[in-house]
Amino acid sequence: MKYILILVVSLVFINPVFCQNATVEGIVSDPDSGKVIPFAQVAFYQENSSSPVTGATTASDGSFNIPIEAGEYRMVVSFVGYQDFEKQVSIPTSGLDIGEIGLSIEEEIMEEVVVKGNERKTPVMATMEGMTIKPDQTIANIGGTLLDILRNTPSVNVSDDGSVSLRGSGSTNVLIDGRNSALATDLEQIPASAIEEVEIINNPNAKYDASSDGGVINIKLKRGEELGTNARAEITMGTRMRTNANVSASRRTTKFAFYGGYSFRQWPRVGSRETERISSFDGDNELFRQEQNSRNEDQEHTINYGGDYFWGQNKLSFEGVFNTEDENDFQSSSAFVQNLDTEEFLTRYVRNNTETEENYTYDNALIYERDFDDKDKFFRALASVSIRDQVEDQNIAIYNNTLSAEGDADRTEGSTTDEFRNTSVIQVDYATPILSGLVETGYKSIFRKFDNDYIYGLIDNQGEINPYDSISNRFVYQDQIHALYAIFSDSIPNFNYAVGIRAEQTILENELSNVNTSLVDEEDLSNNQQYLDFFPSVQLAYHVNDNNTVKATYSRRIDRPNGWRLNPFPDFADSLNVRVGEPNLQPEYINSFELGHMFQKGGFTLTTNGFYRRINGQVDWIVRVEDGVSYRGPQNLNTGDFYGLEFINTTDITKWWNLNASYSIFQSVIDGTNIGAEEPNRGLSWYAKVTTDINLPFDINLQFTGNYMAPEIEAQGRDLARYYIDGSLQRYFFDKQLTISASFRDLFDTRNFRGENFGPGFEQTFTRKRETQIVLFTASYNFKAD
Repeated sequence: MKYILILVVSLVFINPVFCQNATVEGIVSDPDSGKVIPFAQVAFYQENSSSPVTGATTASDGSFNIPIEAGEYRMVVSFVGYQDFEKQVSIPTSGLDIGEIGLSIEEEIMEEVVVKGNERKTPVMATMEGMTIKPDQTIANIGGTLLDILRNTPSVNVSDDGSVSLRGSGSTNVLIDGRNSALATDLEQIPASAIEEVEIINNPNAKYDASSDGGVINIKLKRGEELGTNARAEITMGTRMRTNANVSASRRTTKFAFYGGYSFRQWPRVGSRETERISSFDGDNELFRQEQNSRNEDQEHTINYGGDYFWGQNKLSFEGVFNTEDENDFQSSSAFVQNLDTEEFLTRYVRNNTETEENYTYDNALIYERDFDDKDKFFRALASVSIRDQVEDQNIAIYNNTLSAEGDADRTEGSTTDEFRNTSVIQVDYATPILSGLVETGYKSIFRKFDNDYIYGLIDNQGEINPYDSISNRFVYQDQIHALYAIFSDSIPNFNYAVGIRAEQTILENELSNVNTSLVDEEDLSNNQQYLDFFPSVQLAYHVNDNNTVKATYSRRIDRPNGWRLNPFPDFADSLNVRVGEPNLQPEYINSFELGHMFQKGGFTLTTNGFYRRINGQVDWIVRVEDGVSYRGPQNLNTGDFYGLEFINTTDITKWWNLNASYSIFQSVIDGTNIGAEEPNRGLSWYAKVTTDINLPFDINLQFTGNYMAPEIEAQGRDLARYYIDGSLQRYFFDKQLTISASFRDLFDTRNFRGENFGPGFEQTFTRKRETQIVLFTASYNFKAD
């Protein structure tokens, strides 16, 4: 780190020697589709030179603005799947606006016949910050949700319960259109059809929240960016009467724009789980075995809406999403505890849990943007409010001393959970050129509240719950994060750099009420904390030539414990496998480094990233067994070290066959010696994800998506390997207005979630299996009017 800072400071002082006296700007686009092309390479060469004088990649809006000395140059613009654009330019000292540059799709000319290349699918596109995912280019995503998109995303791992990890880290900062949102608490509620693209930012700079060690996943929802009136309708039907239907429409002029959409989702599913644990204490050896079968039925309605108003160089926007869900679940669990020495059954029971859940989520934002004549100058302000309210009722029929549910239950227990989340954000961002570089600065405040009122007890003859004092409680968690950031970026020939700093003030309060105070330590009833942290970031990029770019990044980050992890009261939904929080949990602090290389030539791209992440105070879920009962909760460990390599490749094998592949391999070293481990747990893990497209006769597109996740360690064990293959077919009709597709998920029914845990006095294995071998048929139609 010391040497990186010395390099950056040196560049800041040396830069005036290389200071350019002009800039060249423009926008790169695809004239056929009318869309801009982000991340295209723009380079300038002097006569008879094969090395560029300077260069850069286009921004997300397709624009570029490159400092350069006045003079004569050969300008080259290139992007995968398009013909290179070349032009001789004369750049005066006042600078030059090239305007819009249209790239043409690669063509092959044979005997005066022009054969245009097939539409090139690039579902994963590597960027200087990470990668961009285009969900509609992976057919297996159609009819699914955001979780289905992430399952097919490089470096991302989605567990059976829907939690997301990135490069082995279970902590990621999920944003909706760049904003903190309650929508991110349930990623399965966001339909894939509503998502324009997904940004993966592995090592974010100081502009982003310092929260989480895995990086940022930014979900960009569709807004209707094309001029005129556009509409789209899509319906998906699948096995077990799975249904996903949506309609959307937009209208855009030079003065205003508005858009809206509605989605209905009905997604029944079944699943099973088996757990086996052998424990030894007080000289006895005991076997615990549990089998669970579940059935889930839910219906969701999602509405997204918004609009823009333009006047002069100003834009005022409103964005919103509303979701409501009704869910009905049933889970039957049979379990026993047996003394292995005497073969005596110590406990046997069946628990039939009927659960109903109602929740709604809405997210609204008001955004003001101001453009300037200088395209590098920018101002943006926003205010947003995001709310999620969830009410869950459980009715648990318990049959003792049996492994079958026959006759009347011995007793019936029940619970009611009323959970409320509120996330409010105020944010201001400003950018302006200074000297030869660019300064970005901003302010952000996040206000969050998590209120969980939980009642659990015995249901009497009148159907009322008589609460158990040892379980029922109300937990309220509130925090405020106030942040300021500043970033300075600049370019010298072939080299770009950015150095930034972010300051975050954290104010945290939580309170436990409606409890029997004799059952909890007084210091656990409330917890107030305040602390100020500084988070530096450094980004470096060197453009070796047209085909090669080298990058290096560093950032310091934090992962604060959330309310769900801090609540000390146990969750007894499963009486022999109890989850409990830790009110004194401390935040993790992370130092993250990355070194990467991007190669691009013709229809071949390869991005290689090496990364290292050091976590102080690593949080992991720890299991302890007492009197045959498993208690699982988060604890701070000493450290966690993660380092590895990542490869992302796109290859045009032939004109009718292309391949997108990614491979990640990383070593994990988790030091939990402070909680009784004899030595750090070490393990090597890797992910491989492949999407291949084959253009068949009759304009049919065949696509296979394969995923393999090797075993991955935790503090007390490991998750075992998972793998599956999806197959899909798609065909366009009526000049791509109508699309018909069929998706065959988990072709060989191999996707499940298995793991093993071990600790003082116990060893445990588990297997969870959901119904994943399903078939979906989708039809969509696009409407367009001037």
